[in-house]
Amino acid sequence: MKASSFLKTVLYVAVLYAATSHAAGPLTAAEPAAATQQIIPAGSQPSITAPAEHFTGHVRIDPVWPANADINASGGLVTFEPGARSDWHLHPKGQYFVVVSGVGLTQEWGKPVREIHPGDVVWCPPGVKHWHGAAPHTAMTHLAVTGTVDGKNVEWMEKVTDEQYNAR
Repeated sequence: MKASSFLKTVLYVAVLYAATSHAAGPLTAAEPAAATQQIIPAGSQPSITAPAEHFTGHVRIDPVWPANADINASGGLVTFEPGARSDWHLHPKGQYFVVVSGVGLTQEWGKPVREIHPGDVVWCPPGVKHWHGAAPHTAMTHLAVTGTVDGKNVEWMEKVTDEQYNAR
């Protein structure tokens, strides 16, 4: 997997993490990075359970880094248990995510559901309505990289129905 693809995916998850309003950890979106290399120690940012308000099933978000004054994108790892998925949503600056493990599903509004696998990189252009999650019988983890506009990285919409999720 290319490093640039991996980074793009990391950013999405962090943006998703920031969108849940449960950000925690040593850096916040308001803090600019120091003029020196920084290391955020593994495990220093607690995992969170994604809110049922915007997800179906069990989804865990592990923040990787927050957006800051130097890079207006965040990154995070999102793990969807089998059958779990996001609601329909869009990103004002777009989102990259790379599947790290498992088998997932994604769909753009008006298009067919697509299966995604480890190493696949998905680009969700700005303003494009979509959803993503795990396959029915397999968990899926992706690293997301999501840009922000005026501190906002996602616009949530309606739930993905079981009929939409199962349409393949």
